[in-house]
Amino acid sequence: MKREMGIARCGLACCLCSENDKCGGCASDGCPGTAWCENRKCSIEKAVDGCYACGESCSKGLLGKIKPAGFRAFIRRYGMEELLDCLERNEKNGVVYHKEGIIGDYDGFEDAEALIAFIRSGKI
Repeated sequence: MKREMGIARCGLACCLCSENDKCGGCASDGCPGTAWCENRKCSIEKAVDGCYACGESCSKGLLGKIKPAGFRAFIRRYGMEELLDCLERNEKNGVVYHKEGIIGDYDGFEDAEALIAFIRSGKI
């Protein structure tokens, strides 16, 4: 885990991404989503660190998917440091963020609450 990379503006975990060895994350100038990422553009326009820091409820861009929406909800409820602590603990216990491409143990949940429970427990 590269904890210093933190969480993307949409809520995804740059710190665990399999691409983080060649991507600086969405907070960097080298972000691969600069041209197309609605969440990056919107949070920059609103001058907030990410969607998790915005008071609006929306499903723009990646927030229409369970994983980023669940991570965003987790941060709003428990805070960024708690999310990073849980992700780090889960990784040490064998939970994998990306197994096949960008799909891993944090994918496949039916709703954000089930994902949040998994993040907190590390158990499906």
